[in-house]
Amino acid sequence: MAEASGTRCGFVALIGAPNVGKSTLVNAIVGAKVTIVSRKVQTTRALVRGIAIVGAAQLIFVDTPGIFRPRRRLDRAMVTTAWGGAHDADLVAVLIDAKKGIDAEAEAILQGLAEVRQPKIAIVNKVDLIEKPALLPIVKALNDRAAFAALFLVSALTGDGLESVKAWLAAHVPPGPWLYPEDQISDAPLRSLAAEITREKLYHRLHQELPYQSTVETTMWTEKPDGSVRIEQTIFVERESQRKIVLGKGGQAIKAIGAEARKEIAALIEQPVHLFLFVKVREGWGDDPERYREMGLEFPKE
Repeated sequence: MAEASGTRCGFVALIGAPNVGKSTLVNAIVGAKVTIVSRKVQTTRALVRGIAIVGAAQLIFVDTPGIFRPRRRLDRAMVTTAWGGAHDADLVAVLIDAKKGIDAEAEAILQGLAEVRQPKIAIVNKVDLIEKPALLPIVKALNDRAAFAALFLVSALTGDGLESVKAWLAAHVPPGPWLYPEDQISDAPLRSLAAEITREKLYHRLHQELPYQSTVETTMWTEKPDGSVRIEQTIFVERESQRKIVLGKGGQAIKAIGAEARKEIAALIEQPVHLFLFVKVREGWGDDPERYREMGLEFPKE
């Protein structure tokens, strides 16, 4: 019946080095923010699914954490999750940063693709930032290193080239019924999306190592009679010195983070939001299996 109606549906895993633009690409294709974007690397921790409708096809994008050389337990969990997302998807899209070309990180990912059996496409992103002749060596290198079913040159930021990517994916995901309602853009609950928005504001506001040692949890979500929502979130850090950084002098940092997050969350849920942020010290949260489960990551034993 599904095939008779002509519908298609499939999971598309986006893999690549940190900061190649995977989150920006997902948000651009879906048409709304479903995953956080930051200049800092390693912002995506768990698999986030953005859902887009292209003609009769439903594309479910898995925005994996950037693949990099892991140092800490959290790093190892993120890299394992990224490759797991690739193996579980129907199609795999490998993103390459046009400015960086085939650097050591990209080379390692291309070598790892040998273990991935699903059809693969290459997407060279940020092509608006370099001269066109400089793209030719990148395209040749990609075609030499892996058997890609298709290769696209795009700018996720400007939208150039994305229609071709969407059309190709829509034609190649498997025939079958849609897995999500037509108006749903992500399978992440609103509480999680709201926490991710606040975590993004932490990244933007604080430029120390701190954000990698912090996490945000939505602890309360209450619908008020006037149609507004009261949201309470807790920012967990590992040390008291970090808590002071997040608060800022006279509470200025946390106030600014809260104001930016409140505005964006309100736009997301299309309701007035009253956001209350708390900062608590939770020593060793980076080694707590329960925190990993909450982020959708598998806890690495070593």
